Amino acid sequence: MTSSDPRAAAAGVARRRTKLSPWPFVGMGGLACVLFLDAASSVFAPWWIVAPLIVVWLALFVLACRWFTPHPRRVLWAAVAGVAVWFVVTVVGGIAFDW
Repeated sequence: MTSSDPRAAAAGVARRRTKLSPWPFVGMGGLACVLFLDAASSVFAPWWIVAPLIVVWLALFVLACRWFTPHPRRVLWAAVAGVAVWFVVTVVGGIAFDW
C-alpha cells in the first residue's frame, strides 16, 4: 500500500485516484471555437447581432466553468449549444435581412 500521506498508510487506508474525463477539456476547446465564430460574425452581421452572441457565449462559458468538475459531459453540450445558436442566428439573419 503506497500513499503520500503517512497517516493514511498507517491507518491502512489507500487513496484512490479518480479517472480524469476528457470531455470538459473538449467542451472548453469547443467554446473557444464558438467565441471565434461569434467574433468573426462582425464581418457580415451588424454589431447589434454580434453583441448578444458574445453575451450568450459568456453565459455558456460561465455555465461550463460551473459544470467542469461536477458534470463533465455537459460542458461539451454547452459548446454544441453555442454552435447551434450561432448557426441559427446567422442563417436566419442572412435569409431574413440579407446580410
